[in-house]
Amino acid sequence: MFTGSLVALITPMDAKGNVCRSSLKKLVDYHVDNGTSAIVSVGTTGESATLSHDEHGDVVMLTLELADGRIPVIAGTGANATSEAISLTQRFNDSGVVGCLTVTPYYNRPTQEGVYQHFKAIAENTSLPQILYNVPSRTGCDMLPETVARLSEIKNIIGIKEATGNLSRVNQIKELVQDDFILLSGDDASALDFMQLGGDGVISVTANVAAREMAEVCRLAAEGHFAQAREINKRLMPLHHKLFVEPNPIPVKWACKALGLVATDTMRLPMTPLTDASVPVITNALKHAGLL
Repeated sequence: MFTGSLVALITPMDAKGNVCRSSLKKLVDYHVDNGTSAIVSVGTTGESATLSHDEHGDVVMLTLELADGRIPVIAGTGANATSEAISLTQRFNDSGVVGCLTVTPYYNRPTQEGVYQHFKAIAENTSLPQILYNVPSRTGCDMLPETVARLSEIKNIIGIKEATGNLSRVNQIKELVQDDFILLSGDDASALDFMQLGGDGVISVTANVAAREMAEVCRLAAEGHFAQAREINKRLMPLHHKLFVEPNPIPVKWACKALGLVATDTMRLPMTPLTDASVPVITNALKHAGLL
């Protein structure tokens, strides 16, 4: 459940900006049917930044209800205040989620010792498996391999989503951790290379619209069939890049609507709908992938 293609699921909303149950059900069914390993609910792509705390918990629990045991659900539980991250994580104790994905503290710019103490405190206040999430381009905080290694010694910290796009991090981390520590890419464009270097899979934005294809890329990579995986990945490469032509999740929400996976591409301010100039860019990428 923690390897292969894990989707960083969007949070579908209706025209008024409320969470849309029917579209969420359609998305969950789509991933069950197309081989996604697990759903990450309310991470960055799930618009955690614009959901209230109550909504955050409600979306995770609704995703669990709709999954109905058919696919594992991982809860996004990051915050830049340690006490808040602990509270959010504890909300999902005994809920049915299989683990938590917790981003590095954003905006504060803590020291490496602060990062270590933050995640250590979270892990000590729950029995849920914890996946670290390093995305310095968004947070302004880079969790260095040496800090990852220290944290990997804590029993329920089981892996990391490494979203720097820096492939040298794979070997740097692997040299410092035990073999069972899970390494997941957080960058679709370099995910296959990440896996060829020894990574275990990807937490993917592209999988929102190309679930079967991403699952197949990961399956082939796990079996060592990298030439075949690259043939599929070549078709997806424009998507990997163009789904970030505007800030995530603006493009992928529009793409989900274009494919009929959700009813609307409604965003909450300060996120705004996809601009007219980007529509043909995403459309062409979907066509190149064979999805339109």
